[in-house]
Amino acid sequence: MTEPVHWGLLSTARINRAILGGARQSERTQVLAVASRDQARADAYAHEHGLERAYGGYDALLEDDDIEVVYNSLPNSLHVEWSIRALEAGKHVLCEKPMDRRVEAVERAFDTAERNGRLLMEGFMYRHHPQTKKAAELVRDGALGELRQLRSLFSFTLSDEANVRMLPALDGGALMDLGCYCISMQRLLAGEPELVFGRQRLGGSAVDVGFVAVLQFPRDVFGEFHCGFDLPEGTGLEAIGSEGKLVVRDPVRCRDPHVELNDERIEVEDVNRYFLEVENFSAAVRGDAEPLLGRADALGQVRAIEALYRSAASGSAELP
Repeated sequence: MTEPVHWGLLSTARINRAILGGARQSERTQVLAVASRDQARADAYAHEHGLERAYGGYDALLEDDDIEVVYNSLPNSLHVEWSIRALEAGKHVLCEKPMDRRVEAVERAFDTAERNGRLLMEGFMYRHHPQTKKAAELVRDGALGELRQLRSLFSFTLSDEANVRMLPALDGGALMDLGCYCISMQRLLAGEPELVFGRQRLGGSAVDVGFVAVLQFPRDVFGEFHCGFDLPEGTGLEAIGSEGKLVVRDPVRCRDPHVELNDERIEVEDVNRYFLEVENFSAAVRGDAEPLLGRADALGQVRAIEALYRSAASGSAELP
C-alpha cells in the first residue's frame, strides 16, 4: 500500500462526521487537519476527532504543504470561491454538493483545476454506492424495456429560519439542498435534460422551501420530482419503462440497500457510501483510479439547476 493521502477539512460542518467515518475505513486516506474561522473551535474539533492539526483560519490550512486533499464543506455560496483557492494552493478538492447554482462559477472552478493539474470532484456520495450502480445497470441493460418516465422526491421538515439551508445569502433552498439529488439521479438514468420547467414555493427568508419540476430528456423520457423543507420526510425514485418498473426506496441515504424490479426485491451490498467516495478520490489522487464524477457531470448538474431557477422566475420552460 502506498502512503495514505493526507486530507484537511475546510470547516467544522456536521457533514464532516460522515467523511471522517468513511476515511477511518480507508487505508488510502488519512485526515490530518481541520480549519475553522475560530482557533478554539478548531482545537476542540481536532481533539474530539483525533486530528493532529487545527487551524484558526482557512488560508492557514491551505498553506500546510502536507495536505494533499481539501474537503470543502462550507456553505453553498462559498464552495467555488474556496475550492478555487485550494486548487491554486496546489490541493486536490472534494467539494460537497451542490458545487454552485451558476454555470459560469462551476466552469471557472474546473478551469482552475485543469490549469493547476489538480482534481476536483463534486461530492454526491450516493453515486458511489452499489445500490445506485445496480439501479443504473438495470435501466441501461433494458430490464425495463424502453425507459419512459422518472419520478423522485426528497423532503423533510425544517423550521429553523437561521439554518444555513434557509439563508439566501448562502445559496440555501430546497432545490440546492435536496432537489439536486433528484436531478442527479434522473440524469444518471436518462442523460442530460433538454427542457425543464420548475415552480417554487418561497418561505419567509425568500428561499425556496418547496420546489417541483418537470424535465424532458432525450428519446421522449419525462422526469418529475418534488422536494421541500415544509413537507414530511420522504424519499424515493421510480423508473418506469415500456416493460416494467424499478423502485429505489432510499436512493440517497441507502439505508436497507436494495432495489425493486417489478415488485421483486434485489439485494445489494451494504457499504458506507462516504468510504467509497473518499476511497475513490484518494485512489484518483495517487493515479490508481479515475474520479467517479468529473467536469461533465458537475456541469450537467449546474445547467439543470440554473435553468430550473430561471424557469421558476419566468414561469416558462427553459433550456439547460
